[in-house]
Amino acid sequence: MRVFGIATAADLLRLLLLPGFAWAAYRDIRTRRVSSSLWYPLLAIGALAFAIDAAAAFPFDDYAGRLFLVRAGFSLLFLIPFSFLAYRMAAFGGADMKALVVLAVAFPTTPQYVVPLWILPDVTWLHTVGFPAHPSALGVAAMSALTNAVLFGAGYIALLFASNVVAGRLSPAMFVGRWTAVDDLPEVHGQIIRVDGLRPVRGLDLDALRMYLRWRGTTLAAVRAAPDAHRDPASVGETHPPTDGAVHDGPRTDGGTGDVGPTDDTGGFEFPDAADDAVATEPESVTAGDASEPAGAEDPWAAERFLGDIEGSAYGTSPERLREGLERVTSEDALWVSPGLPFLVPLFGGLLLALTYGDALTVVLGALGLV
Repeated sequence: MRVFGIATAADLLRLLLLPGFAWAAYRDIRTRRVSSSLWYPLLAIGALAFAIDAAAAFPFDDYAGRLFLVRAGFSLLFLIPFSFLAYRMAAFGGADMKALVVLAVAFPTTPQYVVPLWILPDVTWLHTVGFPAHPSALGVAAMSALTNAVLFGAGYIALLFASNVVAGRLSPAMFVGRWTAVDDLPEVHGQIIRVDGLRPVRGLDLDALRMYLRWRGTTLAAVRAAPDAHRDPASVGETHPPTDGAVHDGPRTDGGTGDVGPTDDTGGFEFPDAADDAVATEPESVTAGDASEPAGAEDPWAAERFLGDIEGSAYGTSPERLREGLERVTSEDALWVSPGLPFLVPLFGGLLLALTYGDALTVVLGALGLV
């Protein structure tokens, strides 16, 4: 039964999840960190909506009841294992996995909303419109949200490639990377890329770089100003908590004094002019083991000490990868960075699209004559 003629009680409950997903998307953009505590109330709301629908369909002895079981079974028995598998294979982050689990529980079917658009002056009739406009044949909104998110992600990659081509930044890394000023790295998420022949290879994670700088109690500007001094492991004095390397967590590592991030629309990115670009390659400066290192430097940059001193592995960073990354950020002015994709952003957009329009993938495949 529809409440106020708009939607069922379960479908209205599901709307309460949208602010939570919007907040998660915002945090994913800003810090790539989403607290686990966010997902528990969202899961509870989704489970309540699921229970209301299941009670309405019970005892599942008619067509509508059996259809509910099929759709709920697909959502729970496919999407939840898929999310865990993607997480185990490092295709998803922990927050991405939890978000998809919430979606699978909360949206095993496609909600239906009837929204009034206007009332004529004489109040003789009410014009309404139904959402989603083009629901998928499968009828599982969680799956529509996921496929929509995949389309958004593919569009992001295409835009990244196109922006590099237009700017004249031609390199094997242009498919996955942004040409980024080193001075901007403290406010950037992702991994440094080096080009190995025709193959882009991911290097130091920038979260690990921030962890290292916070552990040393220094800034990227200071390290760039005196790399030889910082390369000497004896230069490490009192160490500090490394935090988890989030951009806005802990002391800033760019020499700033505030904890407020960039406010410009580019999120802190400022690319050099194309005429000044040079494809990032292996640095020609001093590398680990060179004779020009300080005498007795058995652990250049104190990389092994850092990784042994902290809890965990600093995002899988090895001493060699950390040293290579430090050599590059101290010898180059700009380099390629793989920014990754904050997946909660396209997932939130995919959910909104699923609730208003429907399954965009079906429409695209239909336009291509594939379905």
